[in-house]
Amino acid sequence: MRTGRTGHGSGPGSGHGTAHGRGYGRPRRNPVRGVRTVAGQVFVLQVGVVLLLVVAAVVALVLQSRYDSEREARNRSMAVAESFASAPGMVSAIRGPDPSAVLQPLAERARKGSRVDFVVVMTPQGIRFTHPNPDRIGKHFMGSIRPAAEGRTVQETFTGTLGLSVRSVVPVKDGHGKVVGLVAAGITIKKVSGAADHQLPLLFGAAAAAMALATAGTALVSRRLRRQTHGLDPAEMTRMYEHHDAVLHSVREGVLIVGGDRRLVLANDEARRLFDLPPDAEGRLVSELGFDPHTAALLVSGRPATDEVHTAGERLLSVSHRPTDRDGGPPGSVATLRDTTELRALSGKVDLARNRLKLLYDAGVSIGTTLDVVRTAQELAEYAVARFADYVSVDLADSVLRGEEPPDEAAGTGAPDAGPWAAVAVADGGRTVLRRTALSGIRDDGPLYPLGMLIEFGPSAPQARGFRSGAVTVEPVLSDFTGWQDQDPEHARRIVDYGIHSMITVPLRARGVVLGVASFMRAEKPEPFEEDDISLAEELVTRAAVSIDNARRYTREHTMAVTLQRSLLPRMLPEQNALDVAYRYLPAESGVGGDWFDVIPLPGARVALVVGDVVGHGLHAAATMGRLRTAVHNFSTLDLPPDEILSHLDDLIARIDQDEGPGGLDGDGGGSEGITGATCLYAIYDPVTRRCTMARAGHPPPALVRPGGSVEFLDLPAGPPLGLGGLPFETSELDLPEGSHLVLYTDGLIEKRDRDIDTGLEMLRDALSHPGRTPEDACTAVLDALLPDRPSDDIALIVARTRVLEPGLTADWEVASDPSQVAAVRAAVARKLAEWDLGDVAFTTELILSELITNAIRYATGPIRVRLLCDRSLICEVFDTSSTSPHLRYAGTTDEGGRGLFLVSQFAERWGTRYTSDGKVIWTEQALPLSKSGKPRS
Repeated sequence: MRTGRTGHGSGPGSGHGTAHGRGYGRPRRNPVRGVRTVAGQVFVLQVGVVLLLVVAAVVALVLQSRYDSEREARNRSMAVAESFASAPGMVSAIRGPDPSAVLQPLAERARKGSRVDFVVVMTPQGIRFTHPNPDRIGKHFMGSIRPAAEGRTVQETFTGTLGLSVRSVVPVKDGHGKVVGLVAAGITIKKVSGAADHQLPLLFGAAAAAMALATAGTALVSRRLRRQTHGLDPAEMTRMYEHHDAVLHSVREGVLIVGGDRRLVLANDEARRLFDLPPDAEGRLVSELGFDPHTAALLVSGRPATDEVHTAGERLLSVSHRPTDRDGGPPGSVATLRDTTELRALSGKVDLARNRLKLLYDAGVSIGTTLDVVRTAQELAEYAVARFADYVSVDLADSVLRGEEPPDEAAGTGAPDAGPWAAVAVADGGRTVLRRTALSGIRDDGPLYPLGMLIEFGPSAPQARGFRSGAVTVEPVLSDFTGWQDQDPEHARRIVDYGIHSMITVPLRARGVVLGVASFMRAEKPEPFEEDDISLAEELVTRAAVSIDNARRYTREHTMAVTLQRSLLPRMLPEQNALDVAYRYLPAESGVGGDWFDVIPLPGARVALVVGDVVGHGLHAAATMGRLRTAVHNFSTLDLPPDEILSHLDDLIARIDQDEGPGGLDGDGGGSEGITGATCLYAIYDPVTRRCTMARAGHPPPALVRPGGSVEFLDLPAGPPLGLGGLPFETSELDLPEGSHLVLYTDGLIEKRDRDIDTGLEMLRDALSHPGRTPEDACTAVLDALLPDRPSDDIALIVARTRVLEPGLTADWEVASDPSQVAAVRAAVARKLAEWDLGDVAFTTELILSELITNAIRYATGPIRVRLLCDRSLICEVFDTSSTSPHLRYAGTTDEGGRGLFLVSQFAERWGTRYTSDGKVIWTEQALPLSKSGKPRS
């Protein structure tokens, strides 16, 4: 398989130029390409010359042979004709009676002997006596005979039946000179040229041999020429020479070629300039040209070298050296030279720029690792001290530390060119007040203002000037005391005496405002700050300022979110006697979330405990939490069981997602962020029956700590998270022993990235399994055991210890469905109230119960039960089996009824209805009268 060769060749005939086409490499060989080369053209020319010479010789030989043949034919025909005409007895034979009989045999013998075509004897009038063909004897001779008849000889060339021929006619004269007859002899030239034809093969053989010899010699010459010209055509050779000359003498790289005799063969213009060579340098010994000894030794050694540094006067040269006798090349070496004096200076600047970029890159990694303003400022100070300055201080406005925007105006300066960057924290009489937020140095005993100090900078202080104008302030030599010391002359003198000699003050500027200033000082390094240092300090501070501003904005948003969250959470627990409650709420460090809790007193001395979690962080989660907490409060006023309250919350969240999701009622149709998920646990505890009713929606199960210290996680039906819909919620009921702890919490307490929920539950079990603790102690123990160092999620925890209402503070009666039984109940109630020392409210209580019992007898069927509870208020409850709820209405002046519930609402503080599994309860609450000491009853 034949493959083309491109690029650089190898071997004796390889080129050293570029790729084929327009370059000088050895291209793929083709016939047309070969003819275009110098070697091809020389070969064709030499072959053509040889061929032309051979053809010329053959033509000359043929022409010469034809000429000689014709002359020989003339001579032979003339000689035969004259000899036969002069033969003895010719006259007598012609005059004899029968000339033909005598002359025909003689003529034929003469023709054959002389190898002519014919010998004809004729009369002067042209009548033939003889002829090779006897039939033509006696006929007239065809040819010119008149001159011969007049006594002259005739010789002519004609084309006969045998081809081109020559004939001669000679007169036959008697003794008196009279012409008595004519003799004609003729011969074809072809017979005479036969000798030449026999010489032609030898001629052509010699010509072919000469041609072959010449071709072989030409091929050898062409091959050597092709090897020397690398197969280039004349145009390419011309272009190559022009390019070679242009490159050799125009490039900014010196070239020296030294021969095997240690003489300089070639030096281009750049090499002459670098070494200051004389005009006649080429051809002289290297040792005579004034090279540096190290350079001269390298040029004549033949040792390969790459980018060796040599000197040429004040220049530094990078020298690469290669021998030329490898791969069959001529003896000697070639050296290339580059002036690296400016390059080394430039490389120093490049190294400086590279170090500067690395410094800024490392700063981007090291500064701003947290969203804390103070920590970010300290990171700037510590990073700069390690790499750029000896002492660094960062002073910020107090409003920035609080997460607020700096003021918009530079008060007290009166500077008309304060510009858009003008901003101060406090200005009083032209003095700018900033707080020392970060401080770092190579030593800790520097005479600088301490960390945390509120510093009043005067108008001439670099910090005040930089803070007000937003421009960099440079004090290259502090000991000159150019005005910066007016802030505090004594303090300035201590700074200079300590050795701090140069300072740059750069404003921390981000998003159009100046947050503070950073001051860089030098003490150990003797050089003052320069322009490069100023630009580096500006870039370093600019990067840090963005991080500080991000931290400030985060602080502001976090503070806003925490404030909103705190405002939406319970500020204090309501008073109730059913549970002793302690709680903890810890927001996540990275941002507030949607965890929440609540303690809601319910009618009948009952208490509802609620804990929930909205997925996500930030203002949206906090606002959603507030909406859910408000909804729970509203639903709890309806005194619904836990499963129904969770169902209402589920419907509410679905409506919120529908309204606020894509295509919701946002005004622009784009929708807003919906609720991505929420969980909730709702529990109701009744201190009279010790019954706890609970339901949960995707929330972790509550923990129950019994009085003996055993801990169990209640197996409640989980239910789906709120907002998913599709599945009902289930309620579980259980009796709790007095003194039990009911623990409700959110998943942030038990879950961590490196800890699964089962491990968290076991840790919670261990923390709770200690009897005799108060709810406050239990909360503290749980957080000590499970609280992570950096909470990534909110944590809500409620520990409620159960109480039981004393049996002596409750009373109940069964009432028959008969109006006559109302009086007996009223009397019994009066006695019980007197027993509880509540005789002051006996009348109103009797009136309320009378109305409620009468309504139950009138509108309900089945048994009726009345219960009194003495807790923080006097609670009256009437149980019946009807599911019809009474409605308060205002009776007209002529109506006979309709005023009962109105009177009840007037005498009771609150009243309402709650439904049970077998009917309803109508309840009222009345405030307890003051004790005899004038204090509220407990």
